[in-house]
Amino acid sequence: MIMSGFNFEARTRQYSKKNARWLGRASQLAYDDEALIRSEVTRSWGFKTFEFWSGGNNLIDTQCFIAGNDEMLLLAFRGTHELKDWMTDINITLVGGPGGRVHEGFLMGLSLVWSQIITFICNERKGRALWVTGHSLGASLATLAVAKLRLERDEPVNGLYTFGQPRTGDRDFAKNFNADFCAQTFRYVNNNDIVARVPFRAMNYSHVGSFRYFDVNGNQRDDISWWDKLADHLKGSINDLLKPGTDGMKDHSMSRYMACLEKALD
Repeated sequence: MIMSGFNFEARTRQYSKKNARWLGRASQLAYDDEALIRSEVTRSWGFKTFEFWSGGNNLIDTQCFIAGNDEMLLLAFRGTHELKDWMTDINITLVGGPGGRVHEGFLMGLSLVWSQIITFICNERKGRALWVTGHSLGASLATLAVAKLRLERDEPVNGLYTFGQPRTGDRDFAKNFNADFCAQTFRYVNNNDIVARVPFRAMNYSHVGSFRYFDVNGNQRDDISWWDKLADHLKGSINDLLKPGTDGMKDHSMSRYMACLEKALD
């Protein structure tokens, strides 16, 4: 899917379904290789600024890009192609991070590209609005990037939109992050997306931001009650019985998030 005619509210700090759609596409696009990403954002979106960074070690690899026009910069982090690897193998110990303790593996992943990101922003931002996004692992990397920008450098960020985000830090991290940036952070969860439930609360992990929810029918229901959400989870699981794959993993797919984001604009 290629989206053209970039139409984005660059200077707002308010929630925008239109912006969510474009940021969702950026999160999806982050899974492609550099040439394909560059082609879409420069030819179809009309962006003139583009940089791509990647780094890796034996535990985790990180890929992200930043693209922009005269008004804004958009920083998008890739998720992971092998979800089971970072859910089981990466050290989930909480270590010191911006505003509290955070997932050691996620912080390590961000460190692989952070020096390039912050150097670029400091030298090339030039007053442009900054937007940050990511899916899955990329959502947590995006959150940590915003935490470092806001809590360590007091750098303005217009908005953070994440999709299928795992919990990223402890309760102190969530408290400090939300005190500073909750109103501009929007965390999307699609029905039974299993990744949004890990690491567990019992391990002292906590979510950040304002919650946005897609139900079993792909409808956006941000004010859904706890009981209605539980019933919706059960309905999704029942509907998926005997179908190939796992409901919680299928709901994690960025393509499903994009279908819901498109529906929300209808």
